[in-house]
Amino acid sequence: MARAAELGRRRWRGLVWLTGEAGACREAALALWQAGDWQSPLWVAPEVPAGLADADCLAPGLARTRLGGEQDLLVVDAVSEGAGFDPDAFGALAGTLRAGGLLVLMTPPGWGERPDADYVRLAEHPFRPEQLSARYLARLAGLLDASPEVIRWPALDAPFLPPLPEEDPRVPPPAVDPASTAPDCLTTDQAEAVARLVRQRRRRPLVITADRGRGKSAALGIACARLLAAGEAEILVTAPRPAAVESLFERLEALCPAGQRQGHAFLLAERRVRFVPPDELTRLAREGAAGGAGARLLVDEAAAIPAALLGEWLTAFPRIAFATTVHGYEGSGRGFAVRFLDRLAHEAPAWQGLHMGEPIRWAADDPLEGLVNRLLLLDAEPAPPAPSSMAPAWQRVVIAELVDNEARLRALFGLLVQAHYRTTPADLRRLLDGHGVGIGALVSDKAPVGVVLTGDEGGFALELAGRVARGERRPRGHLMAQSLAAHAGSREALTARLRRVVRIAVAASQRRAGLGRRMIEAEVEQASRDGIDLLGSSFGAEPGLIAFWRSLGFVTLRLGLTRETATGEHALMLARPLTERGEALVEELSIRFQRSLPGLLAFELRELEPEIAAALLAEGEGPALDAADRRDAEDVALAQREPALARPALQALVRHALARGLPAGDESLGLLVAWGFQGRSAEWLAARLGVSGRRQVTDWLRQAAAALLASTSPTGASWVR
Repeated sequence: MARAAELGRRRWRGLVWLTGEAGACREAALALWQAGDWQSPLWVAPEVPAGLADADCLAPGLARTRLGGEQDLLVVDAVSEGAGFDPDAFGALAGTLRAGGLLVLMTPPGWGERPDADYVRLAEHPFRPEQLSARYLARLAGLLDASPEVIRWPALDAPFLPPLPEEDPRVPPPAVDPASTAPDCLTTDQAEAVARLVRQRRRRPLVITADRGRGKSAALGIACARLLAAGEAEILVTAPRPAAVESLFERLEALCPAGQRQGHAFLLAERRVRFVPPDELTRLAREGAAGGAGARLLVDEAAAIPAALLGEWLTAFPRIAFATTVHGYEGSGRGFAVRFLDRLAHEAPAWQGLHMGEPIRWAADDPLEGLVNRLLLLDAEPAPPAPSSMAPAWQRVVIAELVDNEARLRALFGLLVQAHYRTTPADLRRLLDGHGVGIGALVSDKAPVGVVLTGDEGGFALELAGRVARGERRPRGHLMAQSLAAHAGSREALTARLRRVVRIAVAASQRRAGLGRRMIEAEVEQASRDGIDLLGSSFGAEPGLIAFWRSLGFVTLRLGLTRETATGEHALMLARPLTERGEALVEELSIRFQRSLPGLLAFELRELEPEIAAALLAEGEGPALDAADRRDAEDVALAQREPALARPALQALVRHALARGLPAGDESLGLLVAWGFQGRSAEWLAARLGVSGRRQVTDWLRQAAAALLASTSPTGASWVR
């Protein structure tokens, strides 16, 4: 307890590594629990230990529900039967520990020699957890053993307290300037963030970046309270999931006691702050039901949301602020910068940025923050490539060697974190211990500038494949193969061997130099040598990505019918055949998909972005444009026939134009797809075209049809009789 008091005086936190048999560890941890005057201790384990109340315990899978809270003692059980180390829960909850607090990690003897109980989530069919490697746990044990700040506690002995390092006189305690007009803020950084949010002007987007524990979300809540008090009618808030803005609503409740929390909304008289999931927000904005003059949107954890959606909201909301974690348990502010800030600078050159660097719950030199970052690679960054006149060299990465090469592991994982919006601590465990995982890298002067991560799927027995296709079984893993079987009814998708590109990343300084194409081509060669039938990929449908994969010979096999809540995008699956078996499977699935696509666009995919719909239609041959179709189209384009009465002919004309190579991204073609295949209304088209009235829309349809006829006519002559 004396050590906890000293840590509290310095505003530090500590990690206690408690090792031994399960019973001894629990007994020692319970003794510590009962010996201290802890204000809000939390025990993290699958089962509640004897002697503790249910309210004091939390299952690891519920860690996100505590993101807005604070603890001064956190016991993580990775030793009891059925318990294991959950990387995501550990990363999320470590940030809730306040200054003077202790994080007690209980592990068995020889931790890292074998997989623990949490590896059941990693063991994909047909493997059992004990058949996997435990490189990830061995790495954690090695780092803990080498960290001088860790308190080591053998369960049957007294804890070993390492000497505390000298205090850094350059690190002052956080304090708000007494002259600050933000008395509810805890640091000058937080006060500045609130002030900028409150006085934000139209078309001046604000980007707030911060590491964890800097009070970013709380600053959004304080600003909301002040804006409501000033009379603002409605503020919309979005984030990848509601738990991400829990502290925002907590600050609102504390600062506006006259208001009322109602689910994901806060009401103060007739004014309100409302959380809207990204997919719903995008739908409302596209329909004109959100955004517009005077509207305000706060986006938290923006790095975990695709840049395309951020761009749409940027256009729809005249007052918008993006807040994101730079180093955190999910998402990456670095990736956010790479993907979105260029667009922001182009569309809103007057945007402002603010970085919050002062921690709130602990001191700036807190040893636990650095230790957790090292353990989970939360602060992983790509290694800066050295200038080189030589082209990067392609290498297969031996995963077993990464455990002993922390610098290389950090550089590779840093690339993946930078490029993807949903990288979590558990992804590092999958990289090191997942079965069938492969890594390839492009290396320039020993620094990776490109990395591709793959996973093997399929190879099921025919009987099991049939049960999956009928919806009777869903074995763990095999995401793409099982999806094709369950949604397309293809048994062959599961019995064949499929290799999925899980992640691909290129260093920011090396982009648009063909490195992504080079890595995929290298993976095609490797997969062919390994006897793989299909090389596949699954990602959120976006025209640029579709074009990239299509240019490499990949064919669309499936599109999700609903948008993912966190991303607002439809999941798209493509594959490239590598064997005769793969050729037959891709042909079968692509024909099925193209046959169903027009019907899906008319109903389930009616609100799909027209540019994406056009890109998918371009992959199919479509019906032949015969003389009757062309005559019907010309009756619309060059005479006065009602366009709706010739819709089948105009659909055939569009597909014919796409098959002839007209770019799917052509705006007029996309609008024709929206009208002809998706049944978009005249009002919708008028808004997109900037015209008023049905007549102007009809005139545009005639002109667009005429242009398509001219571009697709083999002689340029009219077929009108």
